[in-house]
Amino acid sequence: MFGIGMPEVILILAIALIVIGPKKLPDLARALGRGIAEFRRATDEVKANLDIGEVGDELKGMEEDLADSVSGLISGSEIGEAIKEEDDIKEEDSKGEEEESIAEKKEDEG
Repeated sequence: MFGIGMPEVILILAIALIVIGPKKLPDLARALGRGIAEFRRATDEVKANLDIGEVGDELKGMEEDLADSVSGLISGSEIGEAIKEEDDIKEEDSKGEEEESIAEKKEDEG
């Protein structure tokens, strides 16, 4: 407990007995015990609220929103790439049609 061994605890209790006195020492020990117990209950309550409470639910919701956003970005980039490929194909087709029309004009003239 806090790196304090048995000899140190005995020394602290002996000094407390001398300074506080034998009549008030049990009351002080009781008050200290109650304070520690109340602190433990408060920390357990905070832990429980974080685990299953509103904050935990909010974090899970944020995690799901983030996953949806990331998957949306990925699918959006895939869609963008597909559109770009379609535009490239259309551009190549229009170049081919222009070349054919030029060739036809030359044949008609010649």
